[in-house]
Amino acid sequence: MKLVVDTNILISTLLKDSLTRDLILHLDAELYSIRFTDKELMKYKNYIKKKAKINDEEFYMVLDALFNKIILIDDKIIMARMKEASKIMDNIDPDDTPFIAAALATESDIWSDDKHFEKQNKIKIWKTKDLI
Repeated sequence: MKLVVDTNILISTLLKDSLTRDLILHLDAELYSIRFTDKELMKYKNYIKKKAKINDEEFYMVLDALFNKIILIDDKIIMARMKEASKIMDNIDPDDTPFIAAALATESDIWSDDKHFEKQNKIKIWKTKDLI
């Protein structure tokens, strides 16, 4: 199984030691995400640390563990599929178009608990509860 992991899944993984974190670390799947994800996680670093009650060292330890399991897809690979992804997702939520492009480029499904992904029918969407 190949899955593109939505940013919100990664944020929830950083917020608490949970089933979602266990899934990422132990799921027998190739996990991908877009390069924007690491920037987004750093943008919310202080919020995540405060909410999770962790320090810098713990934050980076969990982040390193996540990115040892997740392959960040090169922007050029995603850009090659953006036109097709735009037709699928722009009318629903253009912020998520890169995730669709990543799924198309890697021939993957998407792991997300966001309902708007369900409004498209090109890429299979897995919710956390489905993967458990």
